[in-house]
Amino acid sequence: MRIIGGTSAGATLKAPKGLGVRPTPDKVRLAIFNSLAGFADGARVLELFAGTGALGLECLSRGAASATFVELSAKHARVMAANSRAIGIPLGQAQFKTMDAYTALAQLHHSGAKFDLVMADPPYGDKNVGKRSESFAQRLLDDEHLLRLIESGGLFVLGHTKRDTLEIPTPWVLKKRLKHGDTVIEILRLQGPNCLPVE
Repeated sequence: MRIIGGTSAGATLKAPKGLGVRPTPDKVRLAIFNSLAGFADGARVLELFAGTGALGLECLSRGAASATFVELSAKHARVMAANSRAIGIPLGQAQFKTMDAYTALAQLHHSGAKFDLVMADPPYGDKNVGKRSESFAQRLLDDEHLLRLIESGGLFVLGHTKRDTLEIPTPWVLKKRLKHGDTVIEILRLQGPNCLPVE
């Protein structure tokens, strides 16, 4: 696994050993950042269920102003911080929170934090034919704190498995869907007057 573009392009990222983390593959990240077309440049980024931090670190390599990483596993968070140092991210530009993603969303909202780009590729949910999804991805879409953390015109990049059919509630608007094997990436924007299409 490596950084694909920007100032740290080609740098290798370490992943924690074991089955507790599923890094977003390089090909999927390449498709995401091709679709974002420079949106990360200057952005304040939040990565949830961060794992190795590959998405947020890719944003920093591509000129993001800052990135906040939220990961429940302390072991994974240590690897993430080491990856950040290894690719030369300045101290303070990356912040790491070792906690539950939904608890972090509430805390960040109450602290007045705002983000231009939120990214999450959480553990996959079960097949949900004939019923509403109960996956981590669906819970993120339903989370009111997340709605209030994203700036007007901001984007939410959400990964899930194709067997997990998500319901996209108002005010989220699907701008683009990317598919790669079993992985589906939804690029969403909050509905509003400043909502411009993703190219």
